[in-house]
Amino acid sequence: MDFSWISGYWPLIVAGAIQTVLLLVISVVLGFILAIGLALAQVNGPGWLRWCAKTYCTCLRGTPLLIQLWLLYYGVGSLLPMIPGLRSSFLWPIVREGFFFAAVSFTLNYAAYEAEVLRGALLAVPKGELEAGRAFGMSRSTLLRRIWLPRAIRIALPTIAGEVVLQLKATPLAFTVTVMDLYAVAYKIRQDTLLVYEPLLVVTIFYVCLTLIITRAFRAVEMQVPIRR
Repeated sequence: MDFSWISGYWPLIVAGAIQTVLLLVISVVLGFILAIGLALAQVNGPGWLRWCAKTYCTCLRGTPLLIQLWLLYYGVGSLLPMIPGLRSSFLWPIVREGFFFAAVSFTLNYAAYEAEVLRGALLAVPKGELEAGRAFGMSRSTLLRRIWLPRAIRIALPTIAGEVVLQLKATPLAFTVTVMDLYAVAYKIRQDTLLVYEPLLVVTIFYVCLTLIITRAFRAVEMQVPIRR
């Protein structure tokens, strides 16, 4: 096997790896924040808001991420230039890039899956703990911030770790909307060098290493905040 090409392509490989990590971090962080609101809406919201949240989660979990990404990029993306003043605004260099649409699509999709995880975790919090908080005179917001949500997140930690890994494995789809992530770099190297396996092996090693980092990080957090039943 020939890996001599790495010396000439390593800056491109590093740039692609950074793009992949950025997509993962942005979609997971923003998606998790959105998922908290969606989960709370399903568990404790009024009827109309509960219905909206359930519909959102059902639709995004029930359709392939690739279709959602293409609908945003080729559908919404083709309409953005028609917005008056957008081309001359500071936002145009951002919203015209495929990275923007990939980040939005991945965030919305991740939020739908994570909302279902958090919904189940919120319902799994022992009622006695919530009643104890109310007995101490906590308001609804204080109870949510100090007991209900932290307890639910601790319960859901193993599942959240798995969802983050799944999100990592979905990032190569960004290649289909011109994002030069690590897989796109490997594809370019394959075209330039006519090597098939070596670039893919480099990508595989990167994803395996990043998966190990993610799982070890979540296990370390679980050790620090053990779940008491």
